Amino acid sequence: MNYKYTSRSEEDTLEIAENIESEKFSGMVICLNGELGSGKTVFVKGFANALEVKETVTSPTFSLIKEYDEGEMPLYHMDLYRLEDKKDDIGLLDYFNKDGICIIEWPEMLEDDLPEERLDITFKVVDENTRILVFTPHGSRYEDVCSAVL
Repeated sequence: MNYKYTSRSEEDTLEIAENIESEKFSGMVICLNGELGSGKTVFVKGFANALEVKETVTSPTFSLIKEYDEGEMPLYHMDLYRLEDKKDDIGLLDYFNKDGICIIEWPEMLEDDLPEERLDITFKVVDENTRILVFTPHGSRYEDVCSAVL
């Protein structure tokens, strides 16, 4: 089952991310799909803010992953836009077994290696400010998160 949410501003996207964070659990994996500029990093900023991460969240496009350890639990923010075939060499898959939360931008780069249980969120651009977010939970824990928030 899919859930839809209409974001009419960056503030709306920040708010829905904060609401999803309120249902967090260790080992959570969230995959963000959408074109450049669709609001994926804004979502991560809202999630990190609710997690009480003090550091400024930016997209780790050139480093692939940024770790935030000072919040309520570790947050691992991956941006795989520039990933080539080196996923095994750099240990990306190890993050799925750590205590913390993985949020992945451009998850299709790991498509065959993503955990079966996860939350996929697709960002669709409607106009300059409006985005449709489609939430697709994979597994009962993620279904519970969507039911509680959306």
